[in-house]
Amino acid sequence: MKRTLVIGDIHGGLKALRQLLEKANVVVADKLIFLGDYVDGWSESAAVVDFLLALKKSHECIFIKGNHDIWCEEWLSGGTIDTTWLMHGGEETLNSYADTNAATRNNHLIFFEQMPYYLIDEQNRLFVHAGFTANYGPQKELNPANVTLDRTLWETAISLNKHIKPGSIFFPKRLKLFHEIYIGHTPTLYYDTDTPMQACDVWNLDTGAAFTGKLSMMDIDTKQYWQSDPVYQLYPDEMGRNKI
Repeated sequence: MKRTLVIGDIHGGLKALRQLLEKANVVVADKLIFLGDYVDGWSESAAVVDFLLALKKSHECIFIKGNHDIWCEEWLSGGTIDTTWLMHGGEETLNSYADTNAATRNNHLIFFEQMPYYLIDEQNRLFVHAGFTANYGPQKELNPANVTLDRTLWETAISLNKHIKPGSIFFPKRLKLFHEIYIGHTPTLYYDTDTPMQACDVWNLDTGAAFTGKLSMMDIDTKQYWQSDPVYQLYPDEMGRNKI
């Protein structure tokens, strides 16, 4: 039976991704939706992109763009190196590209350039890296890149009074637009858990793989989920983004 599987922020942790695909017994029939932030953190960012490019040849894959992917894309396109990026995992990403050639870097640039900022599927489920601020959905954001940074959608969902129901005039309009919303970007570690979180109909799949958490994957129909080992244990000689 075909599954639709959504995957949280990888942040250069190829070992975690390989482990996760094995644990979930991912097969060719499965559809994979990645929520962004493929790079910045652990030492295998370039290798993660190589792996994903190979994976999409055998599987149906959708790669949503994250804010860290924008930084890497800007560098690959010949832009200046953002100093903020270096502080948030960019240095490890640059090091991972040290032994790559121009053809590889160009292929990776195309990969990032072609990523959509969000996906809305046939069941009116939204997949986006961070969130959106416009009351009429991510389609109405004046700056498309806002959807890679916004945390207010998640903060609104998680802080909403549980007694306020979707039919209420006090229920936030943004949370009425979609049947379900799947995001990454805001680590669940901020809320003292390393497992996927739900608030209203928003599911957060960033379980802190860049830090001390795990990489997570969820079947969006059954809500069964799988997790890697804590990613820092897979890279015992590295700091990841824990140096921040």
